[in-house]
Amino acid sequence: MPQIANNAAAGVRSSAKLFLCGDVMLGRGIDQILASPGDPHLNERYVKSATTYVELAERVNGPIPRKVDEAYVWGDALSELEREAPDARIINLETSITTSLSLAPKGINYKMNPANIGCLAAARVDCCVLANNHVLDWDEPGLVETLDTLRLAGLAYAGAGLDADEAAAPAVIGLAGGGRVLVFGFALGTSGVPASWAAGAYKPGVNLLADVSGRSLAQIARSVEAIRQPGDLAVASIHWGGNWGYQVPAEERTLAHALIDVADFDVVHGHSSHHPKPIEVHNGRLILYGCGDFLTDYEGITGYETFRGELALMYLPRLAIPGGTLVSLDAVPFQLAKFRLNRALREDAAWLAAMLERECSPFGTHVALGSDDRLTVLW
Repeated sequence: MPQIANNAAAGVRSSAKLFLCGDVMLGRGIDQILASPGDPHLNERYVKSATTYVELAERVNGPIPRKVDEAYVWGDALSELEREAPDARIINLETSITTSLSLAPKGINYKMNPANIGCLAAARVDCCVLANNHVLDWDEPGLVETLDTLRLAGLAYAGAGLDADEAAAPAVIGLAGGGRVLVFGFALGTSGVPASWAAGAYKPGVNLLADVSGRSLAQIARSVEAIRQPGDLAVASIHWGGNWGYQVPAEERTLAHALIDVADFDVVHGHSSHHPKPIEVHNGRLILYGCGDFLTDYEGITGYETFRGELALMYLPRLAIPGGTLVSLDAVPFQLAKFRLNRALREDAAWLAAMLERECSPFGTHVALGSDDRLTVLW
């Protein structure tokens, strides 16, 4: 059944503002600095303890405090969220929340101790999208505990479940003044999600799209139509593609357009890339091809520096109600240091704006840097 978060209050609205971001990876190194660090054991090729990732980050940016409070990692993002007051907060939660010791044989395994679930509550997250290539890092017991932990904390989720029906069901976020945000989570194999992770009739797993044929899209469209009510907004949150590179494969663009034109989604919220990718407005609807990382423990990992993976964006689209068309889109830049989000310096915000202007212009969108160091998307 749909996971429900209720933000409803009195009043009538003509638009809604969302907070969207890319990968939030609170496991592994980040888990080790939180109040209740879990078992740090890893079985990676070169790293055997999650504490190593803390040490690597400290070599780059200096000492990182331990036993931090639940709000620490969100840093300056919390005051920005308070100022912006989005109507719904949606993240790609790319970690298992578990004490499981059953490592999936995949080389890289993320988990956060369930005792640290307050870290998500500190940011008042409404929906955690779980259709990704890390939520089953600790096998099915880890996924089941993740779902239980989120449910007990009152956090809605989408894109994974105890069976295929639950994995395909949307999270439902109530809006003040009526209307809802419906969040459907999808994963593609191109993001590294194994076929064996697909949810089944009696099998926990993720909502993995085995194909993107017309038949599959018609089924998705029927699922949206079955639950959608007047005044609702529909978000397709999708984990697709590789980690590095600005190019948008033709098949991803075709799928994004079909999710809007055939399935009637208002936003395509793409993630998997470790850096922001192009933005498109198709028939008035927003497509974020890759939101980039938001919170990770990658500070001390070298390679791909030209992509500036330490820079993160908070996407703040405003959508019309009814209709779901994009009214405006701002993006607030941050820089991750000491496992904390800090407002980016102007020169770093300018780098992001120039990069996105270059990459977005072939898609008919443009990016301008404001005097407040925020990015504004124009189309």
